[in-house]
Formats: sequence, C-alpha cells, structure tokens
Amino acid sequence: MTRFSPTMQGIVLMITAIFLFSAMDAIAKALMARFDVIQVVWARYAGQMVVVAILLLPRLPTLIRTRHIGLQLLRSAFLFSATWCFFTSLSFIDLAAATAVMNIHPVILTLGAALILRERLGPRRIIAILVALLGALIIIRPGADVVSWSSLLPLLAGFFYASYSLTTRFLGRDEPILTSFLYTALIGTCAATFLTLPAWQAPAASDWAVFLGLGIVGAAGQFCLIRALTVAEAGAVAPFGYSGVIFSTFWGLVAFGEVPDATMLLGALVIVGAGVYVWHRETRLDPSPASGA
Repeated sequence: MTRFSPTMQGIVLMITAIFLFSAMDAIAKALMARFDVIQVVWARYAGQMVVVAILLLPRLPTLIRTRHIGLQLLRSAFLFSATWCFFTSLSFIDLAAATAVMNIHPVILTLGAALILRERLGPRRIIAILVALLGALIIIRPGADVVSWSSLLPLLAGFFYASYSLTTRFLGRDEPILTSFLYTALIGTCAATFLTLPAWQAPAASDWAVFLGLGIVGAAGQFCLIRALTVAEAGAVAPFGYSGVIFSTFWGLVAFGEVPDATMLLGALVIVGAGVYVWHRETRLDPSPASGA
C-alpha cells in the first residue's frame, strides 16, 4: 500500500480490521451457545497468544521492552473489558444490534483524539461522524426493545474500545507496533486464564480448532487496527468503524438467520454514505503517496 497516502492506508486497514472483528464476533456468538462467555474470551486471547508465540518468538526479548508499561497494561485492560462486555451482550441481543449500539466508539475516539492527542477536527470529519451516528441511531431506534439494560453492555464496550484506540494511537508514536501487539495478547491471556478457571468446560477436539480460529481472526484484526492507528490520524479512520454494522448484519443473516428490516438497511446506507464521503474528501485533500509505510 506504499502508493497510497498514510490516510488512505489507515482507512483500508481500519475497514479490514472491522471486517475481521465482525467475523470474530460471529464465531464468539456461536461458541457461547455451548460455553461460558469468559471461556470464549479466553479462547480469543489464547488463540492470539499462539499466533504471537509462533511469529514473534525469536524477537520476544526485544519486543517485550517498553518505556510505557503502565500504558500498555491500561491499553490491554481497555480491550479486555471491551471484549468481555461485547461478547456478553451477544447472549441477549442480535449481532447487528449489539454492533450498532457499540458504534458510539468512533464518536468518542474522534473527540478524544482532538481533546487528548490534539489532532485536527475539521468540519468534514465532524459532519461524517454526525451523519454516521445518525445512521446508527436509525438502527438502534431509541424507544424500541433493543434499547434496554442489555444495550448498556455494548455501549460500555464502545467506551472501552475508544479508550483502547486512543492509547494505541498514543503508544504508536514511541513503541513498535509489534510490542503493543504482544502485550495485548499476553495480558489478555493471563487475565482470561485466571477468570475462566471456575467456569471451565472441557472442549471437544473440534472445538479446539474453532478456539484457535477465533484467536487467529482476532489477532489479524488487532494487527490491522494497530497499524491503522499508527499510520493515520484517529479522526480520519474513526468513521470507518461504522462499517461494522454492515458486516455484522451480513454475519447475523448468514450464520444466525437474523433478518434485517428496512430500518436497519436505511441506517446501514447512511453509515456507508458517511464513510464514502470521508474517503472521497481525504483522498482529494491528501493525495501524496506514503513514504514506505
């Protein structure tokens, strides 16, 4: 992707990450029909740890070094909390609905990036965020059944996820991308292993393959997200987080027979329109190619 500007690279990586995360969520929802949610969370992190061990083992002594151990711990805690809240919500509401509620996180991310990281927040980004948020609200339909106590879980997940993204963006200025990748897997696996022991249920041989697949998909999405937030400003890529509603609607329909209604489709079109607008504006105003990113 060296022909593209850093912003374009970040957008492509963000969309790829969101697609992979939506697939991970669909696998997790299927697993929770037979396993406790914390064991599914464990599978997500343990599978990623296997990937990390295979790919990064020769470089572990170097990558484990960090000048921001506190931020690495906090960042990993944010993502772990987001994962647990969102996976738990899938036991109560549809995949697409949970994703729509969680999609408050791009708003928090973009505003947080402007307030904390001092990134620019131009009018086109504000408009895109507001329009995309409108699309999410069309899907949520305030006052409908989906807005209930169970909606607080993906909403809380959205807050944790935005906090994780902000710390990822901050650490990306000083730390190698693989160091953050390593700490996410290591801390998440340790925490989940401790918490899952009381609820552990022995998986069948076929379940282990699914567990590993869950971790691999999550690891790939994690890497793409970290890279996206490293090469581009958070405010530029944040609106594309809304594409998760589209992907989750697809997985819900194919895997669980969750048929979207006209309101869901309308909201999805609004969200896609906002993302295409930002893509068009960013590519016109930032056309220069990246220098070896």
